[in-house]
Amino acid sequence: MPSFTIRNVPDEVHRAIRVRAARHGRSIEAEMRDILESAVKPQGRLKLGSLLAEIGRKVKLTDAEFAIFESARDRTPARAASFE
Repeated sequence: MPSFTIRNVPDEVHRAIRVRAARHGRSIEAEMRDILESAVKPQGRLKLGSLLAEIGRKVKLTDAEFAIFESARDRTPARAASFE
């Protein structure tokens, strides 16, 4: 798993993270991982598959309509990317 070092963190920021970590009962390192994960993976993020499934439920597709989508679906395996 990758790791990195953050230099020149202001004392006030370090202190605030230390206090926050203590409040949550974890190490400063664990607290920083949680902060970073929350910043890059917001809770409200909607995934495309979930959105499409919700749309399908709302429009109440019949089995026959669903079969039309399935028959039209391209089942060809994707080609590997070439970087040359």
